[in-house]
Amino acid sequence: MIEKLKIFENKYEELSLRLCDPQIAASADKYTQTMKELRSVEPIALKYKEYKKYNNELESAKEMLSEEKDSELREMIETEITECEHKLEVINEELKILLLPKDPNDERNVIVEIRGGAGGEEAALFAAVLYRMYSMYAAKKGWNIELIGANETELGGFKEISFMINGQGAYSRLKFESGVHRVQRVPDTETQGRIHTSTVTVAVLPEAEDVEVNIDPNDLKIDTYRSSGAGGQHINKTESAIRITHLPTGLVVECQDERSQYKNKDKAMKVLKSRLLESERQKQQNQVASERRSQVGTGDRSERIRTYNYPQGRVTDHRIGLTLYKIDDILNGDIDEIIDALISADRAEQLQKSETE
Repeated sequence: MIEKLKIFENKYEELSLRLCDPQIAASADKYTQTMKELRSVEPIALKYKEYKKYNNELESAKEMLSEEKDSELREMIETEITECEHKLEVINEELKILLLPKDPNDERNVIVEIRGGAGGEEAALFAAVLYRMYSMYAAKKGWNIELIGANETELGGFKEISFMINGQGAYSRLKFESGVHRVQRVPDTETQGRIHTSTVTVAVLPEAEDVEVNIDPNDLKIDTYRSSGAGGQHINKTESAIRITHLPTGLVVECQDERSQYKNKDKAMKVLKSRLLESERQKQQNQVASERRSQVGTGDRSERIRTYNYPQGRVTDHRIGLTLYKIDDILNGDIDEIIDALISADRAEQLQKSETE
């Protein structure tokens, strides 16, 4: 592990020097790329620096102890040794986590697709609740949301809604949200006060970069149509909405949020590329048959991951057995506690796996 840490330390020093190079500073692209690389190695390099500091203090204290005869001073030195050893143990565990393989998609923007499942109108209404929850969470993080398309119901729910969240680290925080979200509550239309169970499917896709997905224009069927649903005066008057069909896979993407046909096409292509990239990623994962399923789930859309129980005011994440009795806070976008727990569980799973290999 020390050899790996030295490599990160050297890389950090090299990148720090590169930032001082006038040629790098004069080029926005080179400077941005260098800063991105620096940020990726900085946490490990600084933590290793902290490790060396306490390790040096420990060695010095042990040397002093071997030479000291005074009992009171020896007691003070022994206390210092104990403290240094404890700090080194903590730092060592932190370094193990920092050295775990990084998900290459963690820093990317995400495309979120929410679809009502079992439960009809009640599922559509809860899809709107989840859209609001993620919107409020994004706002708390300072991220920007762009609506891609929505199929709204008469009661204000969504049969489906897709949107992009632009923000550093968006995928790292939201990637475990993929799956089936179950809601248990008494619908407004229920006269007997019975609790209904409905489901909503959430898919979180990392935004694909152009260089990763090469799409042959001949493989695309592009249709234009008039936008529909609640909206401004342009609705049903201009054929600005776009439907793109990828013929080899049968994937269909629609976008009608923008007035401009060009902007809708651009957004639809982003979604199509991200879906194709995710499809390829899933194929690669399925080919690795020996790889054990992660404790926090595979991100499969068919996997039930969470239940929101309104009568009991609780939210339960079934993958890690976490139950919180703060449903109002969570639906208002305070989901960091759940996300942090999922990330910790995933790291623990990775650490266990790395130690057994």
